[in-house]
Amino acid sequence: MSRHTSYGKANKGAKKRNVLKRFERVEVLKKLGRWKNDATRVTGLPKTPVAP
Repeated sequence: MSRHTSYGKANKGAKKRNVLKRFERVEVLKKLGRWKNDATRVTGLPKTPVAP
């Protein structure tokens, strides 16, 4: 039995996002060496590239 076409594609929500979440931005900053330590506040983070 197949799925009805009104349900759409299975990978519909798997597109590339253009905005990172806070924990993703912190990971990018750590990779770039711009994250000072774990005590740094997570508000007011600098901008980071989406695709590191």
